[in-house]
Amino acid sequence: MPREPPPGGSESSGRSSSPEPSSSPSGSPRPTGDDPEARLDDEIPESVPGKSRFREANDVRLHVVEAGPEDGELLILLHGFPEFWYGWNEAIAPLSEAGFRVVVPDQRGYNLSEKPAEIAAYRIDELASDVVGLIEAYGRETAVLAGHDWGAAVGWWIALHHPDRLRQFVAVNVPHPTVFERTLRESWHQRLRSWYFLAFQIPLVPERVARIGDWAPIVSGMRRSSRPGTFDPGDFDRYRRAWSRPGAFTAMVNWYRAVVRERPSPARTSVTVPTLVIWGAEDEFLQQSMAAASVERCVDGRLRTVHDASHWIVHERPDRVVAAIREHTECD
Repeated sequence: MPREPPPGGSESSGRSSSPEPSSSPSGSPRPTGDDPEARLDDEIPESVPGKSRFREANDVRLHVVEAGPEDGELLILLHGFPEFWYGWNEAIAPLSEAGFRVVVPDQRGYNLSEKPAEIAAYRIDELASDVVGLIEAYGRETAVLAGHDWGAAVGWWIALHHPDRLRQFVAVNVPHPTVFERTLRESWHQRLRSWYFLAFQIPLVPERVARIGDWAPIVSGMRRSSRPGTFDPGDFDRYRRAWSRPGAFTAMVNWYRAVVRERPSPARTSVTVPTLVIWGAEDEFLQQSMAAASVERCVDGRLRTVHDASHWIVHERPDRVVAAIREHTECD
């Protein structure tokens, strides 16, 4: 695997190693070395060979978990809703052992990352710029990018608007934005599956409903839409902790509010970055037909359908996802 220059900066597995300003350019609070939010030692399971740190990107402060050789090829893994970096926890060890410099951020608004107050701060252009900023923060020109759910949506946007920053792209269970928009326009079935996009537009109500019964609506939704045994009580303890951080759940929902208000259209529809689409066929949120249609929008695209997996394929079949990512990066 190609080696690249190591990034600068220090790492820590516990508290932030140096004092940080208490607020950001956006005005939202930041965790500091003396803030309980910065006590990260319980964030990383023993099975994950990673270290926590904070990185500045696109004028926001992002919490990331890093693993693998510092001079390894940069591989960024993006989580979706309602997760945080932990959504990729089972993939970090095998991918770092394969020689990648694996970086898994809490995307803006999630868990320990900065949480701007304005809905406009969660527009797709800003989310994509965060990732481009991360690539630059590690002193690299390009990276391999894999994203699940909203992480894939951000990845598609980067592939369409910043193709020079990606060597390869892997989209997991979210389609090309043009395909998704067309399907929503033409299919009542998909509109009904995406009902929550509209429900999340109501001010304050989603946040209050989600907290009922110690986050019971979110927990039950994840259990119901995944294969039996996918998430255990320890997983949900971690998720509840992330959702309960001040301002986190509102920030997470603001991703949906921003995209509905803006209704963004990509500047182009053809993806030139070599792209692999991985699709769990049992996804109850998104029509499977969008997977093949997305590959058709790629100059160099491949589709890997996993029939015994749902939307939560990264948790259900992590070995297959890892193998597919490795194969995709090796075949270019």
